[in-house]
Amino acid sequence: MPKHFFVLGLDSLRLSFLRCVPDAGDYRFHPLFALEEVVNPMTFDYDAMLDIARQKLEAFPGPIAGIIGHWDFPTSVLLAHLSEIFGLRSASLEAVLKCEHKYWSRLEQRKLMPEWTPDFCAVDPFAENPLTQLTIGFPLWIKPIKAHSSYLGFRIENEVQFADALKKIRAAVHSCGDPFNQALAHIPVPDEVEDVDGNWCIAEEILTGKQCGIEGSLLDGEYRVHGIIDTVKDSKNLSFTRYEYPSVWPRHAQEKICEAGERLLRHMGFDNSAFGIEFFWDKRHDSFKILEINTRISQSHCDQFIKVHGVSNHQVPIDLAFGRIPDLSHYRGDYRTAAKFMLRRYRDTVLERAPTPAQIECVERDFPDSKIVITAEEGRSLSEQSMPDSYSFEIANIWLGAQSQHQLLEQYHQLADALEFRFGDDGVPEPFQFKCVRY
Repeated sequence: MPKHFFVLGLDSLRLSFLRCVPDAGDYRFHPLFALEEVVNPMTFDYDAMLDIARQKLEAFPGPIAGIIGHWDFPTSVLLAHLSEIFGLRSASLEAVLKCEHKYWSRLEQRKLMPEWTPDFCAVDPFAENPLTQLTIGFPLWIKPIKAHSSYLGFRIENEVQFADALKKIRAAVHSCGDPFNQALAHIPVPDEVEDVDGNWCIAEEILTGKQCGIEGSLLDGEYRVHGIIDTVKDSKNLSFTRYEYPSVWPRHAQEKICEAGERLLRHMGFDNSAFGIEFFWDKRHDSFKILEINTRISQSHCDQFIKVHGVSNHQVPIDLAFGRIPDLSHYRGDYRTAAKFMLRRYRDTVLERAPTPAQIECVERDFPDSKIVITAEEGRSLSEQSMPDSYSFEIANIWLGAQSQHQLLEQYHQLADALEFRFGDDGVPEPFQFKCVRY
């Protein structure tokens, strides 16, 4: 008998990833909400979505093995909430919200690991004088309590930039903040967090160094890391340019963040679920900081795991659903390294012409096992994208595998140059001349 899984925001690309798990023919993957309903919706009603999902799952005629999610809020929270309702294995709703509420999470991090926690403070963007709430000096980062992909996140150098950023935040923060508040209403929230809701912001010190993330899981208290992925930003340290797997960090640094992740998640009461935690490492001082906790696998990493291990990281939530400890080291892929690249532009303009499907197919044939997804919409300004980065505009996602980092970066430069875009300002995408990283 096939085992049935519901997948939040399932589309054809992510379905192809799911089919790259062993015994995929034994599973049936059913969509729960359309992609656009859970990924960057302009606004949504969390409780209404919860009711719709509950009704759909209740109406399913057979047993449900589990619910799979690989997107940020609302997916990550709906997954825990629905699993709790239907008795499926998952971290508790309270533990998930504790990790995802940026201020609450920082408070807990500071209690356990103060030396790993950046300085921070809560800011009400609707206060009469938000500047008086700052307890840290410039420069700093400010971002909403609940957001993702750098949306409404700003580096602030002075009071003028602070005021300008808050103006932009006030205009858009409710789109995610209001539904996040609906989710928070389902759990008890401690007094120290209660007033800082989803429409508040958190200001934090600027983190320096290199960024890296661990993906792993806990099953009945047993902690396991299945992958360590480097998150590479541009030369200004503002926008993401690629996720590279496996990490090239030195072993001692990788061991440090793996140990820190275990301490942190146990403190949070997080169990029976997959996770991802991002860290910064300052090589000069050999010091580490926690960036954020994600309560899910990342769909951005699926293809890298397929290329390196021959299996998608979707194998992790599937294993957890059946009470198996995930271990991707058993699998072998065709490549030694792989990455997802984000092709960007830094100036707003109209995308007049993007590569056609036939042109993309031709480029993909020239670069075996590559995947290209155009993320900007032809005929529209780049700034009209849903939830854009505050400093740049994503044009395309490009997945590649190679036998070395040097080969990986060379192939990316060649592939990016082969994509024909036309913009209203006659500019071109910025493929970045990346250099190999060695420690």
